[in-house]
Amino acid sequence: QDKFVESGGGLVQPGGSLRLSCTATGSNAGGTFAIYMLGWYRQAPGKERELIARLTADGNSAWHKDSVKGRFTISRDNANNMMYLQMNNLKPEDTAVYWCNTIPSKLGRWGLGTQVTVSI
Repeated sequence: QDKFVESGGGLVQPGGSLRLSCTATGSNAGGTFAIYMLGWYRQAPGKERELIARLTADGNSAWHKDSVKGRFTISRDNANNMMYLQMNNLKPEDTAVYWCNTIPSKLGRWGLGTQVTVSI
């Protein structure tokens, strides 16, 4: 299993933007990006982890949870083993730890995630 590494989180004001990045460790990282649907997950304080966006292996079909639709955009660059989440118009309720992983997640390994804090 590949272990994912997330980066790009930070502290932003409401209405601000962040771009999260994701890559995978392990010798099969390229295969993972080429084959698997990947997604972005998050867990807000006091809530369960949820899938908020997913993208097919070929990058042609994306889904975004209603709560982030129109504000967040998932993308991937398989040639460089990278996936991204562009987050615009951030809201306080977006405050959470964000992870990338395979879908289903059991096909991969959870990384440490990256903290996004949206606060005045």
